Amino acid sequence: MEVEILARIQFAFTIAFHYIYPPLSIGIGLLLVIFESLYNITKNKEYHILAKFWTKIFALTFGIGVVTGIVMEFEFGTNWATYSMYVGDVFGSALAAEGIFAFALESGFLGILLFGWNRVKPWVHLVSTIGVFFGSMFSAVWIVVANSWQQTPAGYHIVGEGIHARAEITDFWAMVFNPSSMDRLFHVWMGAFLAGAFLILSVHAFYLIKGRYVELSKRAFKITLVVATVFALAQLESGHISAEGVAVNQPAKLAALEGHYADSAAADLYLLGWVDEVNKKVVGIGIPGGLSFLLHYDFDAPVTGLDAFPEDERPGQVNAVFQFYHIMVAIGMALILLSLLACFYWWRGTLFEQRWLIRLFIFAALLPQIANQAGWFAAEMGRQPWVVYGLLKTNEAFSQSVSANQVLFSLILFFCVYSLLLVLFIYLLDKKIKHGPYDDSKDTDRPLTESISKVFTKN
Repeated sequence: MEVEILARIQFAFTIAFHYIYPPLSIGIGLLLVIFESLYNITKNKEYHILAKFWTKIFALTFGIGVVTGIVMEFEFGTNWATYSMYVGDVFGSALAAEGIFAFALESGFLGILLFGWNRVKPWVHLVSTIGVFFGSMFSAVWIVVANSWQQTPAGYHIVGEGIHARAEITDFWAMVFNPSSMDRLFHVWMGAFLAGAFLILSVHAFYLIKGRYVELSKRAFKITLVVATVFALAQLESGHISAEGVAVNQPAKLAALEGHYADSAAADLYLLGWVDEVNKKVVGIGIPGGLSFLLHYDFDAPVTGLDAFPEDERPGQVNAVFQFYHIMVAIGMALILLSLLACFYWWRGTLFEQRWLIRLFIFAALLPQIANQAGWFAAEMGRQPWVVYGLLKTNEAFSQSVSANQVLFSLILFFCVYSLLLVLFIYLLDKKIKHGPYDDSKDTDRPLTESISKVFTKN
């Protein structure tokens, strides 16, 4: 296998594994702020118990996220030397800003968050929780800014020629607020909030089905359901705005997302399908002119298709881009439906009587994770063959001095290490969930759970 393909597989694997954890940290962090704020306002100990319990799981996701993220910075130098030279000035600025504005904020308050319980005043601990949460948010800002610059470069000029060419920043804020950065940032934030919220919903749904910590879990479930519903709906609008930006800035990517080939014709919006790349058509279920309407509010408006671009300047795996994108959209719609359905039963006062629905929430924790991964794959594969859109192609960016065997060996090594980390994460997460929210081994609401368990058994 060629070095370029192996290097791309290795980077895709490491970043996909890493991206399991930061969204969880951001999403759980938001709920920590909410739980702890409610405790400070109401002095209800249940909110304190929830905040303390989910802080432990936050620490687990945060720790593994940091460890797995460091590897990628080394990969830039080992496997992508030409790329690193080309974007070093841009990435250096963004990563430096991440260290100053994100890691410094997180590390400054993390110790108080983890070890300050009963050692500092409740409002001081709340401030530390807010600080860690904003730190995780700022970390996402600079990573998304750096990646978005690759999608829509701005605020730069090129210095040097050939293999010595590199992008140099001329306007820092133009680089930060490049045409796609803010749209993509809000989309990433929404996905992170949903990942954290649905994990919390999943765990407390599990407790409800098992008849454990029932009153505490009902309270946590309702609060988290509000967060999940708000951001599931907001993600729909965020995705639409992001797609409009892609239509303007990366028309070849948009065409690949919907399998649209005709160089200037009305574009259909597919609910599901399969791209026949040989015959340049999509076989599936779609809305005629639907994409044209979403972009221009006109079913007959022309949309630029893949045939308008040279073959070496458009994505090479159109069907894969199409499938990843539609997986993301389908899951987004499923999360909206699930959240609204739960809100409907809550409004009717029968939410926790719908055991089938509560069971669905146990498994729904996987959906935001799959959607986040699919969205990133669609975005990155849709940018191909460019690693920096319109400036540097992927086949020109990898390290010329690295052999295929070296990349393959490191890929196998990473796979083994990351597999162990995943097993460790699942083991520790399972251990914390089984232990429960309380510091001792006794179920505080055992009489209530036993009676409810009997009712469920009878039913």
